[in-house]
Amino acid sequence: MAEYDVKVSIIIPHWNGIETLSECIKSILKTQFDSYEIIVVDNASTDGSQDWIKEEYPQIILIENDKNYGYAGGCNRGVDYANGEFIIFLNNDTIQDPEWIKYLISLVETNENIAAVQPKVLNYFNKNIFDYAGGSGGHMDVFCFPFARGRIFLNQEIDLGQYNESRQCFWASGTAFLIRKELFFKAGKFDEVFFSHMEEIDLCWRLRAMGFQIWVAPKSIVYHKNALSMPMHSHKKYYLNHRNSLLMLFGNYSFSNTILIGTVRIILEYIAFFYSIFKFDWNHASAIIRSLCWIVFHPHIILKKRSRFKMIRKEKDNNLFKNFFKNSIVYNYYIKGKKTYLEIESIDS
Repeated sequence: MAEYDVKVSIIIPHWNGIETLSECIKSILKTQFDSYEIIVVDNASTDGSQDWIKEEYPQIILIENDKNYGYAGGCNRGVDYANGEFIIFLNNDTIQDPEWIKYLISLVETNENIAAVQPKVLNYFNKNIFDYAGGSGGHMDVFCFPFARGRIFLNQEIDLGQYNESRQCFWASGTAFLIRKELFFKAGKFDEVFFSHMEEIDLCWRLRAMGFQIWVAPKSIVYHKNALSMPMHSHKKYYLNHRNSLLMLFGNYSFSNTILIGTVRIILEYIAFFYSIFKFDWNHASAIIRSLCWIVFHPHIILKKRSRFKMIRKEKDNNLFKNFFKNSIVYNYYIKGKKTYLEIESIDS
């Protein structure tokens, strides 16, 4: 591959959906930023996406995978072809404000300790509300349940400017975020075991453990068609969310915290299982059991993950806990009725 000078490499993992990708690319080409390249990583599409890209956009770097490696595997393979100092991972079901890259770059270059920056992610179909996938900066409680400024579980807030300040967050949304390419490699890239969902949270956790920061730049705006690639209430989505959350917990915490916090989390999983049975939600109930079985039967993968995490860790859990929501987001949302990030933040402050 010939190398050339470019500042930002935009990597788009793709699997089927030419119309969706076409709208995304057309939006990117309106970006008011001079130094970027577009890399589409095709995960073995069956709708002719590959030939369409070659014909319509020959300037795009196209990587044709032999099978569907998911978001994690697709992005990892894309970075190997990237010429930029910075990488932007971008979902194909997005459109972007013309100045979106400018604000991401402006923020990340203010401090060399900033590893990654995400834009404000709003919903494509209702542009006045925060999107499910990312909001205005991702956070997580100690039991590894993620949420975001502007979105807690299924509650999506109206964007009234309440989260317009740039600030640190715990994770940057895989819908769209910028990262220093050098640090992406040092952190070990995306864990391909995740396939899809929460791999970006796991990556940001590692970056945090290495001593780096994650930020949100709300002046940068991206609009996302949430759950287009995988339906919100599908068995597979439930399964990946539960399994990958458990994989992070058992793979990233210190041994003592893994035992302590993991025990409580398993109890919460059984509560969620019986609640799903009560609601006749078989997709959710079966996904929880499947995820627990995966954890039980794959200790070797968890041990390898723990070993890799230990090799890059510089910050102990006690320091990382400062970036977690120290209470249970499940309890505060479902029992105490705290539906917004501002309500949750007031509890934790």
